[in-house]
Amino acid sequence: MTNTDASPDASVSMLLCRHGPTTWNKAGRVQGQTDVPLSDAGRALVRKWRLPEAVADYRWIASPLIRAQETANRLGAVNLKTDKRLAETSWGDWDGWKLAKIRETFPERMAKMEASGLDFHPPNGESPRIVQERLKDFMLDLFAEGQNSIVVCHKGIIRAFYSLATGWDMKEDPPEKLGDGCCHLMRVKANATIEIDRINIPLSEDRSGYAW
Repeated sequence: MTNTDASPDASVSMLLCRHGPTTWNKAGRVQGQTDVPLSDAGRALVRKWRLPEAVADYRWIASPLIRAQETANRLGAVNLKTDKRLAETSWGDWDGWKLAKIRETFPERMAKMEASGLDFHPPNGESPRIVQERLKDFMLDLFAEGQNSIVVCHKGIIRAFYSLATGWDMKEDPPEKLGDGCCHLMRVKANATIEIDRINIPLSEDRSGYAW
């Protein structure tokens, strides 16, 4: 089924899931597009996760980064496809740095960049606005294909989708906190428009150890 001749109200459901924790998450390092696998603790945590029964027939798509693929496979992915447009925001020269160290080393530059919201742009990396352009392209394809999908990706990608859905400019905290250990259901419509269905759907009743 495709949505090439869809009605104006047609939409495709997209369940967004962030990958499980890595050793870099625990250390507070910016991962960006560095290909870091899940930690042992992350694998144990993902084993506790259960997706909503309503998405049992959704297809699976993941970021090509190993931490996302590993999470998807541990969640029971079938016929997993990867899409490079779902890769985490690149932090360029700052991949691997601790955020506190970046702020300490470049205080004035970081203060100015963090105040710029969607235009926060690490050296040789990507801004959220740039990321949104590749996600719009992804959504055009998702809608045209007409298949509800589970999308396993990254915090920066989920924030970019949320920004597109709400108009949040990223200059302040989001209107609603996007929790870890949760999934977020959104509806993709024509022309790469997106709406929130439900956010912060818990993946486990055990909420311990979920901040990373």
